[in-house]
Amino acid sequence: MAYDFDIVVIGGGPAGYAGAIRAAQLGKRVLCVERDKLGGICLNWGCIPTKALLTNAHLVELISRHGKAFGYSGDAKWDFGQMIGRSRSVAGNLNKGIESLFKKYKVEHRIGVAKVVAKNKIQIGDQTVTAESIVVATGVRPRPLPGAEFDGKQIISYKEAMSLTTQPKSMLIIGAGPIGLEFGYFYNAIGTKVTVIELQDRVLPGEDDDSSAALGKSLTRRGIEIFTSSKTGKVTKSPSGVKVEVETPQGSKTFEAEVMLVSIGVLGNVEGVFADSLGVELYKGHIKVDPKKGYVTNVPGIYAVGDVIGPPWLAHVAHHEAISCIESLCGKKVHPVDYSNVPGCTYTDPGVASVGLTERAARAAGYELRIGKFPFIASGRAQAADETEGFVKLIFDKKHGELLGAHLVGSQATELIAELVMAKKLEATEEEILHAMHPHPTFSEAVMEAAGQAMGESVHI
Repeated sequence: MAYDFDIVVIGGGPAGYAGAIRAAQLGKRVLCVERDKLGGICLNWGCIPTKALLTNAHLVELISRHGKAFGYSGDAKWDFGQMIGRSRSVAGNLNKGIESLFKKYKVEHRIGVAKVVAKNKIQIGDQTVTAESIVVATGVRPRPLPGAEFDGKQIISYKEAMSLTTQPKSMLIIGAGPIGLEFGYFYNAIGTKVTVIELQDRVLPGEDDDSSAALGKSLTRRGIEIFTSSKTGKVTKSPSGVKVEVETPQGSKTFEAEVMLVSIGVLGNVEGVFADSLGVELYKGHIKVDPKKGYVTNVPGIYAVGDVIGPPWLAHVAHHEAISCIESLCGKKVHPVDYSNVPGCTYTDPGVASVGLTERAARAAGYELRIGKFPFIASGRAQAADETEGFVKLIFDKKHGELLGAHLVGSQATELIAELVMAKKLEATEEEILHAMHPHPTFSEAVMEAAGQAMGESVHI
């Protein structure tokens, strides 16, 4: 049977567009269908524009908190609208970049809502196309707080948080994961009163205990109120904002704010993607796939990758899943995704980054450990930059010296983690990291010094 396309990709985010381009590079006739803008949530409403805002926040803090140390004595003025506008501009530029890449690699692109109506048939609006293989990469959307649905004005998600027309005087954030804390950091830095409510016993519950504690203390010193082990209850809206009842370890409290940002997780975009007759299997609101068989669903010829298949909900994971899927179905050598070596980053300041096992998880797994920890206060480069918060913490298997996990807190944490992802991939030992020459003076020396600490050979602390 002759198909209109070899591969149709549904979704144009980090998984969808990457998969479409890789398939075209391998000589396939490819169509990518995206209902909104190429780049998906990550490029248009997530990873990229938020980092533009966070860079702005860092600039504000650099002047307000460190200006005197660098000899600055003026009064800085900031334009909230310009901050938001620049963020949207950055997203727009990259969106156009993907369009150019599609043209370069001859990927056909259509805007519309796609539905898989049969095994090899996709309906796009009032048109129907056929494909030998279908790859679904429809992503996720924010999970609402039960009893307090998003209204886009007083109860908002990350999407509205980065496109508000005016800066709120106060913001209540539900959820102390990376997204909640990144927005908390941004709005606090520019003068909004920020309060964070977290159900679990610490911020960034998925990170190492030391990293969570360090960031929590840092954000509290900056003026953010954080309530952990706290459960959100009744939410009441009024013309002036929201009122929220919260059960905290100190008892019941009521919080009021102009806006409430809810960041408690995501839901897979699976509604309406498949005809019921196909019987594509779902699991916990996501599409169930077999990564060992190229991310195929229970229906041959239909694949799914990225956030829509479940955690970890990270753009870089989605990208690698898409490449692995496409290369598998094109008959190329498969490069499986190593889910034990996925870096995680939180772009506050100080930032938090990690890869591998936490200390708690490593001990629970039965490893005997050697741990090296080097504080940035002892780094000459960090002193020169007046960015001395945080540390590098490396966890090694005492028996073989293998790197099991790395946990960083600091202004350059999200950049430095790449070295440790590579070290872990190559099964580097503490000795190999220590004796890999790091340039001086750099923040990266802290990685070498932490390995030295684990071995009792660091000379700078």
